[in-house]
This record gives sequence, C-alpha cells and structure tokens, in this order.
Amino acid sequence: MKKIKISAALATFNEEENIVDCIESLKNFADEIVVADGSSTDRTRELAENLGAKIIKTTNKPMFHINKNLAIDNCTSDWIFLMDADERVSKELVGEIKGIISKNPKENGFWINRRNWFLGGYLTKGGAYPDSVIRLFRRGKGRLPEVSVHEQVAIDGEVGYLKNDILHMADPSFARYLYRADRYTDQTAQKLREIDPGRGPWPVFYYMVLKPLVTFFDIFVRHRGYVDGFRGFVWALFSAAHHFYAYVKYWERR
Repeated sequence: MKKIKISAALATFNEEENIVDCIESLKNFADEIVVADGSSTDRTRELAENLGAKIIKTTNKPMFHINKNLAIDNCTSDWIFLMDADERVSKELVGEIKGIISKNPKENGFWINRRNWFLGGYLTKGGAYPDSVIRLFRRGKGRLPEVSVHEQVAIDGEVGYLKNDILHMADPSFARYLYRADRYTDQTAQKLREIDPGRGPWPVFYYMVLKPLVTFFDIFVRHRGYVDGFRGFVWALFSAAHHFYAYVKYWERR
C-alpha cells in the first residue's frame, strides 16, 4: 500500500527562540516541513534549514495568513498539518494523527484543541481551553481566507475532531504576553478606525468601561476563569483591558 505522507506548513518571522523546538516536535510525524519565512532578521531560516526544512523566503506581510497559505501551497504530501512556531505537538497527538490518516478518513479536516501556557502553567478555563483550531487537513481541501488574524482554515468537505492537544507556548513570560497584546490591540484599533465609532460620551463609555467589564465577567465568571486562580484572574483582567487600550489607540490616531 502507498504510504500516506504528511507535510507540516509554517509561516515565520524572527522565531529563532521557538523554531528548533517546533520543528523537532514536527519531525516525529511529518515527512516534509515547509517554512514560509517573512525575511527574518535573526537565525530563523538558518536554524530551520539545518533541521531539514524547505525554506521559502518572502516578505513579512501585515496579514500573516498570506504567508501561511504560501507554505500550504508548497506542500506536496497527501495531508497538511498547519503549525505556528510557538506551538508543539504532544506525543499523544502524534500517535493520533498517524492513526487517523492511515484509515483514509471521510473527513477532509480536523479540529484540534490547544492548551495555552500562561504565567507558568496551562489555562484550563476562561475560554482559553479547549481553544479549538483546524490544523490537519487533506491537501487541496483547506485554505485560510486571509480576512482576519483569528480566522480558521476553510475546509472543503466534512470536518472531524481529534482528542489530543497542541501545546501552545505563546507566552513563556509575561513580558512576551504584553508584547503580543500590544500587537493585537493595534489590529483592533485598525478595525475601530474602519468603523469609526467616534469620540463622543457613548463610544468612550462603551469601549473603555462597558465592554471591558462585560469581557471580564464573561471570562472570569461565565467561563469559570476563577478555576485557574490568580492565573485566571490576570488572563481575564488583561483580556478585558484589550478593548480599553485598543480604543485609546484609535482615539490617538483618529
């Protein structure tokens, strides 16, 4: 029987601190690793190439999913596993992926849960878990729409679920969390500029008071973020503050 192969697809920019551990975890099951690198200024490309990855050098585009699609388009295997450099594939997930594709499933794509690391441990509640993402799909049957940074892969056909988790190490330190939060509030501020809610009393109250309060309640109480203790409290607080900071940036640049 023909061996069913898997390609891993990544888009990177200045990920020298993450790329080695990421690729090492992918080598446990991927027959090919394709990296679309947005002209990193650190050693990302060198480290990835030394580990056997196929490198495609391109520009670092504001819509990062363009480069992810570039990596997807250059994959040659039967199945594609889409990965971020700050993610790792658990041993349990490796075994599940190998098992599912060996059965030639009817599904063309699969949802996979992510465990998010924050302040020294994995979040278990507060909407941060299961944090499901579509990452495994049949070649030619999945693509990112390139509309939103939080969008999922669009699958042509049926989508199933895997049981084991991707390990997401996006925030190994609080400083790294704040760095990413600044980038995400920039993106939200840009969306606010597009809808232009104005700077009157109601928009100020809505974005700087009401929306943060509702977000905190939703994460910490409704989604039981309190189960994660102090870690869950900080996650809820800074998730709520996202709207406050994004509106301030919109106000400043309007």
